[in-house]
This record gives sequence, structure tokens and C-alpha cells, in this order.
Amino acid sequence: MRANGAVSLRELARVVQTSEVTVRRDVRALEAEGLLDRRHGGAVLPGGFTRESGFPQKSHLATAEKTAIADLAAGLVEEGEAIVVGAGTTTQELARRLARVPGLTVVTNSLLVAQALAHANRVEVVMTGGTLRGSNYALVGSGAEQSLQGLRVSRAFLSGSGLTAERGLSTSNMLSASVDRALVQAAAEVVVLADHTKLGTDTMFQTVPTDVITRLVTDEPPTHDDRAATELQALADQGVQIAVAGGSAGSNSGSSGVDSVPARQPRRDVPLPGQRRNHGGHGAGPGQLRSAVLGEQQPGERAARVADLRRR
Repeated sequence: MRANGAVSLRELARVVQTSEVTVRRDVRALEAEGLLDRRHGGAVLPGGFTRESGFPQKSHLATAEKTAIADLAAGLVEEGEAIVVGAGTTTQELARRLARVPGLTVVTNSLLVAQALAHANRVEVVMTGGTLRGSNYALVGSGAEQSLQGLRVSRAFLSGSGLTAERGLSTSNMLSASVDRALVQAAAEVVVLADHTKLGTDTMFQTVPTDVITRLVTDEPPTHDDRAATELQALADQGVQIAVAGGSAGSNSGSSGVDSVPARQPRRDVPLPGQRRNHGGHGAGPGQLRSAVLGEQQPGERAARVADLRRR
């Protein structure tokens, strides 16, 4: 924890060669002593709402989940589009996959996103101005915000430190939050990339209110994580379209953009939040991703909530 600033339960279990159940119990004990703060799927150094881990720490958390999310989100982007991509380790993973989309224009304030696309053929990268924030390799401040004025693109892809149905996407840094809000203003649709460890986590500065989020691309919560499943249901109830990477269909749905739903569960069409809020964004055309199913159902109330998300 002291070396990386953050750890995942999965990585801890591998290192100490024990089960995640045992690790989770030990993490609870360490939290009770004030030595760390628990997060879904892992833990971070204590600091509450105002603490933000730097890039080296974030890059060690939920790496497999971020990869799956990026694979799925890349299916939303079509040839010839103009999009904005915010800063973050998950958006960096997305950028690596966008390098294969011809005719794409990507506006970003992230040096990591720009680096991932620097040698991509037929992908134009537009950097904002601003002051470099070294902890996450992002350009922030008034220069970044002013360079986004008058810009209009089809979609914004953003990440953050936490996501709740009550407040939406949030971050621990005021300058980063301000630039993210400017990125949102430039886009017809807002796509949030957030792994399950961020669901139910609330941090200091709101970046994107829930009613502005068009889509959420996330991963399958662990079977024990009722809080994440409950948060997903609450977001869906507010009209956010949810795509879940993972389970048996996760690897296929991102590329095809086609739902995979068990035959015994009738499909229910969910209106796009962009239509509900009259953003003037795109509808869910045949080439666009709508959702991916989770793995096998678990008994109890949580399974019913997750199954409802599957149908959507």
C-alpha cells in the first residue's frame, strides 16, 4: 500500500497466496485501525474525499476491468467521428484501441491519450492548451477550458474518481473537474467509463451530473458487491444506459454492438438518455453498442437487479 498508494483485493490475494475472502477480512481490520480506506475491489491510503491517487497508483487498480471496459467502449466509436477524451487510466486504455479507427478526430487534454494515438494512421489528435498537472499528465486551468469554447463533437468519453446515482461523476481535484465540465459542454453525448470499484464512491468535486450522463460502460461487479449492483440499478432507473463488460458475452459484445440476452428473459427497450434530455445526440443505431450481459446469475435480490440490467 505504501509503495503503490492503492491495491486491489485480487492482487493482494495473489501476492499473499490466500483467498479474497480472507484478504477482505484483513482489509476491514486495517481500515478499523485507520491505516487504509476500503474501496470496491481494493483499498487506498487514507484521505477521504480530498485524496487523489497519482497515475502510478491508479494504474495498479482494476487493470483487467479497465481493459475490458476499453474494449467495450471502443465499439461505440465509428469511422470519421470527432470525439473528446478526458484524462485517466481507463481513457488511456480506450485511446490505444481508438488508434485503429480511421478518419477519427480526438480532442483531449491528456498527454497519455495523445501519446497512445501519436503514431496512429488517419487519426487526428487535437490537444487543448493549459497547465500541465503532473500527477495525471493532464492539461488543466483556464487555458484548457478556453481552448474548448466553441467546440462541438459527437461524444465525450470521461472517467473520474467516483460515480453515484445521486451526484453523478466526481473527482478529488477542482482543476480537473472544471476541465471535465468543459469537455462535457462540447459533446452531444456523454459516455462515462468507470470500473466497479468507483461505483458508490463519492468524491469532492462533481464533474458530470447523473442527468447529463448518456451511457455508462463498466465491468461486472463481484458477486459479493451488492453496493455496486444497487448503484447500477439506481443509475439505470434514472435513464443512464448501461453496458457491462465481463461474463460470457463481454468479449463479443464490444465489437459487434449487439445485445446478448438469454432467451428466457424478454428484452425491454430503454430510451436513450440523450433523447430523454433532448441533447440532440445520436440514437442507438445498428453500429452502436447498447449493452453486454453479465455472467451466471446469483440467487437472491442482487441477481434480480442484475438480471434487470441484463434485459436493458
